[in-house]
Amino acid sequence: MKLLIKNGRVIDPASGLDAVCDVAIASGRIVAIQADIADFAATKNIDATGCVVAPGLIDLSARLREPGHEHEGMLESELAAAVAGGVTSLVCPPDTDPVLDEPGLVEMLKFRAEKQHQSRVFPLGALTRALKGDALTEMVELTEAGCVGFSQAEVPLENTLVLHRALQYAASFGYGVWLRPQEVHLGRGVAASGALATRLGLSGVPVAAETIALHTIFELMRSSGARVHLCRISSAAGVALVAAAKAQGLPVTCDVSINSLHLTDADIGYFDSRMRLQPPLRQQRDRDALRQGLVDGTIDALVSDHTPVDDDAKTLPFAEAEAGATGLELLLSLACKWGADTHKDSAAGLMRALAVLTTEPARVLGSALGTLQASAGRLAKGSVADICVFDPAAEWVVAPGALRSQGKHTPFSGYQLPGRVRYTLVGGQIAYSALTSDR
Repeated sequence: MKLLIKNGRVIDPASGLDAVCDVAIASGRIVAIQADIADFAATKNIDATGCVVAPGLIDLSARLREPGHEHEGMLESELAAAVAGGVTSLVCPPDTDPVLDEPGLVEMLKFRAEKQHQSRVFPLGALTRALKGDALTEMVELTEAGCVGFSQAEVPLENTLVLHRALQYAASFGYGVWLRPQEVHLGRGVAASGALATRLGLSGVPVAAETIALHTIFELMRSSGARVHLCRISSAAGVALVAAAKAQGLPVTCDVSINSLHLTDADIGYFDSRMRLQPPLRQQRDRDALRQGLVDGTIDALVSDHTPVDDDAKTLPFAEAEAGATGLELLLSLACKWGADTHKDSAAGLMRALAVLTTEPARVLGSALGTLQASAGRLAKGSVADICVFDPAAEWVVAPGALRSQGKHTPFSGYQLPGRVRYTLVGGQIAYSALTSDR
């Protein structure tokens, strides 16, 4: 199929391009980006007047719930949610059931995802077998099966010796290790330590749970030479430690979730289980530091932390409810809102909002993207045509029942947000069109 996207505002954070252009696509790749392409024989035209034409979004943290948790989410529903949100590539953690610690499981997941013909799925392999923290997995075999890195997901690795050996092994092959910094014993609470948790009688998670883990990770990185991506930083102190580590030249990157970027522990209100999240929502000073860290580049990427949860697990007392929220369809809009809130110049805000969803996540993945490395997260002649077309001026109200994800629980229910996706293209094919949607 030959596609011509006409009259759109093309924004490519990788090159700094921000101009009204046409984009011509053939054989799944971009063949031209220029004003008024008249000599291209397109089989379909897309009128993007008033819309932004951007690289497809890359989400570094989205649980698809298959295999093992199909009652909370299935590949069909969650990948449909991804393309409806403009996400063309996503990274899924290994905490499925069974855990992604065998090449056959990874190959099966990728095969089933490819059959959906929607977003590209990049699995993380388990760092240790069954995530138990004892024996390392066969990282070489898992990489050959399609894993882009290795993680413990939400399971802290209590044994520092095992973590050190894992980092040494990963470093010897150039693999990335993805860790959420949380000390195992201090991190067992359900809300951030503070006045609100005390008043509500909820067990607290102190900031030290994150900072102690960060100190440990950085020391082990120094001795092993490993490359580490930190998942979902949540505190001001954590941001400061990451900034210091980067200044020292450590090969570390990190991300923050849309939940921590917009919400605080005060949003828990009267035990609202929709706010039962991991990591827990912290105080306003932490949220402000996270926002600034994303502005100045200390934090590299913004993630949805998409974790669909069913009614039985969510409609429980706060401390008993399962942590998690749906987020794939909200990622772009919440990024646009953050960009507008933190930048006086609207164009600069939109450019940075798109950068932390496209160019920067692609840089985090790097060589793990394989043949897509040169194309992911950018719009350029010859690049694979993974594209999101959205109307930045259109506003919509978050209605859980209208979300495509099987998980309907979100802390942003009822929010009015900017940015509506009109088209999502994956490999030059239309994976989502609002014209044929009931959204």
